[in-house]
Amino acid sequence: MSTTISTQLFVGLGPLDRELVDPYLAAHQQLVLDPTEEQLAVAEAAIVRAAFTVDAAMLDRMPALKVLARTGVGTDLVDVAEAHRRGIPVVITPGSNTVSVAEGVFAHLLSLVKRLPTLTDLVRSGRWGERGGVTVGDLEGATLGIVGFGRIGRKVAQIAEAFDLNVRAYDPYAEIPDRYRCASVDEVLTSSDFVTLHAPLTAENHHLINEVRLAIMRPGSILVNCSRGALIDLDAAHAALRSGRLAGLGLDVFDPEPPEHHPVFDHANTTLSPHLMGFTDRAMALTIRAAVEGAIAVLDGREPAAVAS
Repeated sequence: MSTTISTQLFVGLGPLDRELVDPYLAAHQQLVLDPTEEQLAVAEAAIVRAAFTVDAAMLDRMPALKVLARTGVGTDLVDVAEAHRRGIPVVITPGSNTVSVAEGVFAHLLSLVKRLPTLTDLVRSGRWGERGGVTVGDLEGATLGIVGFGRIGRKVAQIAEAFDLNVRAYDPYAEIPDRYRCASVDEVLTSSDFVTLHAPLTAENHHLINEVRLAIMRPGSILVNCSRGALIDLDAAHAALRSGRLAGLGLDVFDPEPPEHHPVFDHANTTLSPHLMGFTDRAMALTIRAAVEGAIAVLDGREPAAVAS
């Protein structure tokens, strides 16, 4: 006598590549992209992309939902408390894009230290003779400050040592090796030539880097943000670039996204990327796999690898 297993419906909330999901689904599990209201109403699992908002109203449309799986770790747009109130765990995928983001930090940092945007423009516009007026720097022997020492911060520190950079780091919650540890954000800023941000966005961290903190940074510092856009007051950063307090600013994240045009975008010593440093092909495949496997674990009655608290 055969037993019929009912189909478990997975819905994609936000753009999702079916080829990255289907290999991990069982025969009785089905992914629906661009779900209808009827499909949302019976969905048991949702794979949620970063830019998609899941609030109480969205949860009302999915009364059968048993698990939300967020690709990545940021849950700014997911009402985690409301999901928990309804008994719906929010699976997250820490670590899947750690290497990609850390490499992205150095892509911005090297571009700014080596003045690649300016030098590209000189060659492109036939102004070779002006190259002597451009100061090009090195990483070796300089000090890199890391604000936030989670998975990405630790990977950045590992890469930094390969460049013979000195590392200084602050995180009020993470364990930091003694040789890196600073007692405060301000100590990181005053002791570093380059600073990279890897802190979460909280009420306390909004505009963590502001006019006051920019004023205590070393003259000619470079600041890179591949974490959360609202960690930096862009008006203050623009003023610091114009004054020379900042020699360079690298941004992969913005507030909001996509951002409205800001004057700092036009500065010659600014590098910009549209929140893609963590979205390499490899990182995306790892993130989607972790999200799907986490959702399946919940549906099977097992503990997923990581959930948002």
